[in-house]
This record gives sequence, C-alpha cells and structure tokens, in this order.
Amino acid sequence: MNDVAARLPGIFTRLQNGSFALKGAALILGTAILALSSYIEVPMLPVPMTMQTFAVTMIGALYGWRLGAATIVAWLIEGAVGMPVLAGGMGGLAPFVGPTAGYLLAFPLAGALVGWLVEHGWNGRRVVFAFAAMLAGNALCLVLGTAWLAVLVGAEKAVMLGFMPFVLGGIVKSALGAATLRALGR
Repeated sequence: MNDVAARLPGIFTRLQNGSFALKGAALILGTAILALSSYIEVPMLPVPMTMQTFAVTMIGALYGWRLGAATIVAWLIEGAVGMPVLAGGMGGLAPFVGPTAGYLLAFPLAGALVGWLVEHGWNGRRVVFAFAAMLAGNALCLVLGTAWLAVLVGAEKAVMLGFMPFVLGGIVKSALGAATLRALGR
C-alpha cells in the first residue's frame, strides 16, 4: 500500500484496496484536478507553463502507479475527444500532434514513475527521496516533451524553447510536491 495514502484521512486511506466504485470516483476527481491545473498557466510559446506536471506527479504519488497512470490517461482521453481540459482550455486532437504532444504523452509515464517510487519508499517520510521522485517525474516530462518538439523544430531550438525555460519550474514544483507529501503524511 502507498505509505502516504495509508496515513491520509478519507478517500485515500481506502483507495489502494478500495472498491471499483471508489477507484472510479477517485479517477473522476483526479481528472477534474488535472483539468483545473491546466488552467493555471503562464503563456509561453510554443509550449505554455502550467501546473499540470505538479498535478500529474501528485496524482501518481497519492493514487499509486496504476490508478495514477489510469487517471492521467482518462484525462488525456477527455482532452482528445474535445473536452476543454488541456492547457488554456484546449481540447481535441491538435494538442496531440502539435508542440505539446510529447509532454502530454509523457504525463502518464511520469505519474506512473512517481507512483512507483512513492510506493517503494520515496515518500513524505523521506522528503529528500520524495523530492527526487517528483523531480524524476518532471524530468521525464521535459525529456520526452523536448524530444518530440525537436522533431518539429530541431534539437537546438527545442532545448531552448521546450526544456530550459521549464527547468526552474520543474524544480520548484518538485519541492512543492515533496513538501505537500510531507504535510499530508503527518
């Protein structure tokens, strides 16, 4: 069982071994949180800076790697079918073939990675490890997102536009995520 989830009140205490209905409700709540995080953004080109990676890593950490990844995939499906749940209220297939595609497709992998690491002790009890888990998830998003962007605009431009501007934000969001896990674990 996820160590943090085991010590949280309410829904998270039963989530790992909960019923299908409970997991379904958590999935719906998680997709709503992801959608809300998409609206918190700093407009940048070609990729905006949002709180999506914070939400992705937290959902992975709190839900565990399986349910976390499933929740993130469900949110991406919502976006693909046209619901305005992606950055800036976008929806439809365009974000999945444009400059943001690599980042979007990295999100379930990042959530799963963070969830797996938290389940294996990289959690709020060990805040440095929690930070490292969050940082690994953010780094995975940046690497895969930048790799896709490089296909579209070239490697040098992709690093300058799709990686470097997001490094500090990834570090700050990782620290915030680790602090949040620490606070929730108390």
